[in-house]
Amino acid sequence: MQIKTFYCNPYRECTYIVTADREELKTDQALRPCLIIDPGMYGEREEERVMKYLTEQGLQPAAILITHKHPDHVCGLECLLRQWPELPILGLKFTMPDQPDQVQEIAGMRFRILATPGHKEDSLCFWFEEENTLFSGDTLFEGSIGRTDLPGGDMQQIIRSLNHLKTLPDCTIVYAGHGYPTTIGREKQQNPYM
Repeated sequence: MQIKTFYCNPYRECTYIVTADREELKTDQALRPCLIIDPGMYGEREEERVMKYLTEQGLQPAAILITHKHPDHVCGLECLLRQWPELPILGLKFTMPDQPDQVQEIAGMRFRILATPGHKEDSLCFWFEEENTLFSGDTLFEGSIGRTDLPGGDMQQIIRSLNHLKTLPDCTIVYAGHGYPTTIGREKQQNPYM
């Protein structure tokens, strides 16, 4: 798995472009499929940076994954949909699943959609189990968690969500919606909310 991070908008939101390592995933146009997680590009300059990267790397978005619908995580969505209007979006119209931890496979990558309400009622995490990688949105940060004082936030819910994330392997690398990568093990040791 290859992960490219773009720090976007005034909140330094993390927009991720994720590709599988497998060369056989090239399409007939010789483009590799990728996932875009939380497109937070704000303004033409940030949009151009992301689009240039996709072009230079020969990438074709296969889906957009949204961890939650706060504006700083979706403000670049329109830019992507202008280019690829039929692009599937996971998480935009999410309602709590009947079955927890739904499994999806897109662009040669298998991941679980974890419902993690608390920062917002629609908060999700995407767990790529084989790669020991979690995209946590604003549920879990290095040394902290997402705010619960905004509309849709709930401290009791986020604590339940964190308890669920604590069951993931300690070696799981966490890519948050803001800040820098960490691991579940490190957060269990150092994060006062874990």
